[in-house]
Amino acid sequence: MNAPHPAKVAGIDSTVPSPAHTVAPAAPGASPATAPNATDAAEATTAPGAPCAPGALLQDRLAGWVSDLTTLHELTERLVRTDSLSEGLQEVLRAGAALVGARRGLVVLEPADGLGPHTTVGLGLARADLGHIETVPRSALSYGRILDGLPVGADGIAEPDLLAEKNLDPRHREVAARLGYTASYALPLSTKDTEATGATGRLGAAVWLYDEPAEPGERQRHLAGRYARYAAQHLARLLEVERTRARMATMAEELLPSRLPRVPGVQLAARHRTGPRGGGDWYDALPLPDAALGLAVGSVTGSGPSAVAAMGRLRASLRAYAVMEGEDPVAVLSDLELLLRLTEPARSATALFGYCEPALRRITLAGAGHSPPLLIGERRTEFIETSVSAPLGMLACWEAPSVEFQAEPGETVLLYTDGLLHRTGAPADRAFARLHAAAAGIPRAERHDPDAVAEHVLRTVLPDGKADADSEEDVVLLAVRFE
Repeated sequence: MNAPHPAKVAGIDSTVPSPAHTVAPAAPGASPATAPNATDAAEATTAPGAPCAPGALLQDRLAGWVSDLTTLHELTERLVRTDSLSEGLQEVLRAGAALVGARRGLVVLEPADGLGPHTTVGLGLARADLGHIETVPRSALSYGRILDGLPVGADGIAEPDLLAEKNLDPRHREVAARLGYTASYALPLSTKDTEATGATGRLGAAVWLYDEPAEPGERQRHLAGRYARYAAQHLARLLEVERTRARMATMAEELLPSRLPRVPGVQLAARHRTGPRGGGDWYDALPLPDAALGLAVGSVTGSGPSAVAAMGRLRASLRAYAVMEGEDPVAVLSDLELLLRLTEPARSATALFGYCEPALRRITLAGAGHSPPLLIGERRTEFIETSVSAPLGMLACWEAPSVEFQAEPGETVLLYTDGLLHRTGAPADRAFARLHAAAAGIPRAERHDPDAVAEHVLRTVLPDGKADADSEEDVVLLAVRFE
């Protein structure tokens, strides 16, 4: 007769290892107080010398399972709140360290498809420490064997006493002694691509380091393994988001000028920050006949691949119109508005185009719903007021008068998109005031360099990393300094 299987209670799989604090079976005639791993609750409810109550072991085991499930739930809840790959990797390291009782560790991200990104993130390890570990031959490291696709048990790879191993690689021994770790525990981070084939998609490996000889127990390995399998699924999603953002940024950058032209009489510099989904902000500087220069900034509504593609088409069209009739900025924008209305009826765009004559230090400007440029000089810092007009695509026929202004030697004209103002999170008047103050406060030593001017304005208007943080708003700056 077959022995009965332990019953499942509340959906808990009874085949998982017993919790570490579960009461061990008592020997006949032995009291629970003398049984290994006996709990205080068992001592309080069972009289000395009496056999363990029939339901005490099951109750204690259930309590352990509930505790473990609660721990896993809390850790996975913290993980799913991460929305970037770097944050997700750090959270995996912290949670794994708590589960296996380690203090330090690292995650090596190395997707098996070879599409990247490849990175190493440490917990309690400085960049120099990670560099030392990377000098160890890959085959001598537990996580290296995982990344090389060698067979790994379901419980990972434990190395309880590295320095006691006779065959330990000399360089590994030297690095371990230098960094002060003597044991490690590594787990693969991989996902199943298809349930039918069981094929796995390796993302990387995680390893935790112990300061003293140690090895996670059976229960710790079980919990860490379950967490790692769930974490790999979340990391795979974050990885795809990261790749999509990188592709969008690359696409947007490829549609913008690869380099700014060199035109006698002016110096040019630009800054461009793309949002995570890719936006439609652009800039351009185009040499024109008669030693002139066409300057443009603009923004297409929307985000994502369609907005980036629309931005590319609009910028290419503006270049063609600028070559044909650039000396008349109103005609250039009028043609662009007609094209937008006929080919992109569901979109609108703001644009600013200037016909620059460097020899005369003169710019003729026309704007369509765009913020005014900023003139920065030793004796003045002021906005160049353009005529108020609607964005392109908003009216049946767009037209607005142009304005003309003269710059002094050494002055810089700053063209920018509205994303610079929107990223501040301040009302429009305060955002303009912040931009004006940033331009007025440019150090004298930096005013001769348009690159330094653009960088100073960007970092001052958007401090504390806002310039590089993920945002729905693109940012474009184009600085033109007259010699």
